[in-house]
Amino acid sequence: MDLGLDVEERDGFAVLSVRGEVDVYTAPRFRERLIELVGEGKHKIIVDLEGVDFLDSTGLGVLVGGLKRLRSHDGDLVLVCTQSRILKVFEITGLTKVFSIHDSVDAAVGGGSDGGSGT
Repeated sequence: MDLGLDVEERDGFAVLSVRGEVDVYTAPRFRERLIELVGEGKHKIIVDLEGVDFLDSTGLGVLVGGLKRLRSHDGDLVLVCTQSRILKVFEITGLTKVFSIHDSVDAAVGGGSDGGSGT
């Protein structure tokens, strides 16, 4: 399956909606898009994973690398994800303690905790 990457601006955030499978084959495109956004001066990024069917360790690496890159610019990367099979990957790896994970883009923009984070 191909990887879809769409960006929109929302209340000072760049929202990167990801669709498809994030794996060893598609992760380089995902990484490049994140690097481009940071290069454009976008330092507050929401990655919407609602359209992701599969996420492997390569995809997790892209997200962790993106978070580190943004934090070095005093920015942040937050996630939107409600799919249990994708959330389980974050739980197993302990990344729920690293990323702020929200149930919707609205919740991520608002910064409120709406479940999903740290569970």
